Amino acid sequence: MKTKIKTTEAIFPMPVLMIATYNDDGSVNVMNAAWGTMVDRDIVALNLTETHKTVQNIKARKAFTVSVADAKHVVEADYFGIASGNKIANKLEKSGLTATKSDTVDAPVINEFPICLECEYIEYQSNTYGLGVIGKVVNTIVDESVLKNGQVDIDAVEAIAFDPYTHGYYKVGGRVGNAFKDGLKIK
Repeated sequence: MKTKIKTTEAIFPMPVLMIATYNDDGSVNVMNAAWGTMVDRDIVALNLTETHKTVQNIKARKAFTVSVADAKHVVEADYFGIASGNKIANKLEKSGLTATKSDTVDAPVINEFPICLECEYIEYQSNTYGLGVIGKVVNTIVDESVLKNGQVDIDAVEAIAFDPYTHGYYKVGGRVGNAFKDGLKIK
């Protein structure tokens, strides 16, 4: 039996993405964004309002990075969602994490997060059902510690997901099936 509950951002799990940009003065800004997805193999969409310092930076620099947050850095990831770049200029310093300039785009790579998509800004969609920031992924870098046989080992990444029902973070892991294969058993 199913029960009605209050409607919220009810698609679970929601990724915990760290969006990194440079501020006007060259310092690093990072924000936590749970409303992000891929809309094509190399196109990312981030549902961010234009009031975010991150969006202003993306428009100015025409670039940003998207890192997958991990369980080892859940405190820092949450901090990046609590602290506004409009009010706190040195969020990265306060977090204790470090950044390196991307070789590909004019944006920082947060060194401690295991997966990073380096993106070029395409456009900002602001209509009623617009997606917000749209970017083209021009390069993906992965920490060697999360590779197994040349492929990303999701269990080693220890990516975290946001639970909108309880406002909790959960570690993603434990393979339960094989995509595009297990369903073939039903014929």
